[in-house]
Amino acid sequence: MRTVSRSMTNQPRPGRLPRGMPGVKPQNMKGTLMRLWRMTKGSRRGLGWIFLLSGLASGSAILCPYLIGLVVNRIDGGNPVGQMIWLLAAVYLGDWMIRFMQQFHMAAVGQRMIYHIRTSLFAYMKKLPLGFFDARQHGELMSRLTNDVDNISTTISDSLTQLIMYAFIITGIFCVMVWLNILLTAVAMLSVVLIYLLTRAVTKRTRKLFREQQQILGELNGQVEESISGLTMVKAFCREEAMIEQFRANNDRFCEVAVKAQIWSGYLMPVTNVINNLNYVLIAIVSGLMAVAGSLHVGLISSFLLYSRQFSRPFVDIANIYNNFQTAVAGAERIFEILDEQTEPEDVPGALQLTRPKGAICFKNVTFGYLPGQKVLNNVNLSIPAGTRVAVAGATGAGKTTLINLLTRFYDVNDGAIYLDGHDLRRYRMKDLREAFGVVLQDTSLFGVTIRENISYGRGDLPLEKVREAARIAGADSFIQRLPQGYDTVLTQGGAELSQGERQLITIARAVLMDAPILILDEATSSVDTVTEQHIRKAMLKITEGRTSVIIAHRLSTIRDSDLIVLVEDGRIVESGNHQQLMKLNGRYAMMYRTQMGLL
Repeated sequence: MRTVSRSMTNQPRPGRLPRGMPGVKPQNMKGTLMRLWRMTKGSRRGLGWIFLLSGLASGSAILCPYLIGLVVNRIDGGNPVGQMIWLLAAVYLGDWMIRFMQQFHMAAVGQRMIYHIRTSLFAYMKKLPLGFFDARQHGELMSRLTNDVDNISTTISDSLTQLIMYAFIITGIFCVMVWLNILLTAVAMLSVVLIYLLTRAVTKRTRKLFREQQQILGELNGQVEESISGLTMVKAFCREEAMIEQFRANNDRFCEVAVKAQIWSGYLMPVTNVINNLNYVLIAIVSGLMAVAGSLHVGLISSFLLYSRQFSRPFVDIANIYNNFQTAVAGAERIFEILDEQTEPEDVPGALQLTRPKGAICFKNVTFGYLPGQKVLNNVNLSIPAGTRVAVAGATGAGKTTLINLLTRFYDVNDGAIYLDGHDLRRYRMKDLREAFGVVLQDTSLFGVTIRENISYGRGDLPLEKVREAARIAGADSFIQRLPQGYDTVLTQGGAELSQGERQLITIARAVLMDAPILILDEATSSVDTVTEQHIRKAMLKITEGRTSVIIAHRLSTIRDSDLIVLVEDGRIVESGNHQQLMKLNGRYAMMYRTQMGLL
């Protein structure tokens, strides 16, 4: 797949989709949480145990205030309380053990769910078309895969257990309170109503703030990724201060939004505590008056005060948890934005197998543009017989690389069709089609493994001699042998320790080893010196012999041996023929060739 060069600005490359943040969608917490729940189906094993343990833990919370009330009544009546104290101690010990087991199981369940989310997201991203990645900052996408997933992980691990247990506690305590005294229960419900209204008002503001915070964080990560990958260019143009200033501006925006979100969310806990304390005082006053009237005994008052505290406390915590959910929901929505993207086209029903193509290619009335209304190719017609070595020349932005993108189905045509061996490309299985091409792209792509593994990428563990033979044909063996570990040298940062030309030679060796029926060389010699260029030119003649080859080059000296040369201008084919024919034509190709060779 084509590697996208990341510039230090947000300006789109010619012929590419502009990069940017996706638009803010309307909030839908309930729908997002339900979708998140459905997404984790199959990874929730053990959640039943958590429900059971939560029920047992809530049972101890419901039982203890009642036992304390009995102890108070016994003390008030002068009765022994030793057995009751031991019973209380046993309940509290059991509660501690249950909560420990609950957290133990929740840690396992939570991480399984997050594992499933992260792997599902990464697997889906691999199915997305190239245009999706061209339109977005890579650092911003990485933020969704890391920061947003981590926010969901934190919420599930820390909050889900509490929510389950609080559901049991609130239900159980409410039933007990109604059983003890309906009037005091009505008084206790006042705090619940006030806390609900407060939470509704606060989260209405924090919801947007937390989503904006996650978006700015993704943009900030994208800028950091671009700054690091393009640090050489930044230093070369003395743009360090500008880079720092841009980072400071984005960081200030993030800090401003984060502070607002935290301030608004910070209102919940202290205000709900005040409401809870005032309600506690009100219950104490009402129950005291009832005790003076003789309708309540002291033990029941003690139990009810404890119940009222335990009944309102979950609502305070739930209000705080709900506020924390805003960050998780914002992250989940950003994840679902990716999962809602259209994947690469599926194979059509009855798709054709492509085992060993002959390589006859035909572009028929092909029109294409990366953006609606902006055509890059316009009504292109081109016939390439099997086994032909065809070269595509033209100015930058003429549409040369776009031809390759369409041929390999990185993109699909807007109009017209491309045929391979008489069948529309879209009729073949995608996997078979991609395997039919050996590709050397203009932007080199190397991985953080050994040089040997980079050359044999996609071919498995091949013998070293085969790898060396491919490197010798590409002209890479000599410099690889000079490295400290030779072919076992591990590359870092995409091969940053090698020159651009050396990296390109390795990718050429990779294509040689691929031995695909159709070979595509997109500016394969753009980063090598003239001596190496001549060596590669001889290698290209050897590896392209007998197979269909498409060569894109600015240096016309490297393509003059091609069977067919196509000159592209403004998305159209303006001249075609071999070198001698085009020179006799004395048209634009002849002018370009004489200019490059200094013959004018």
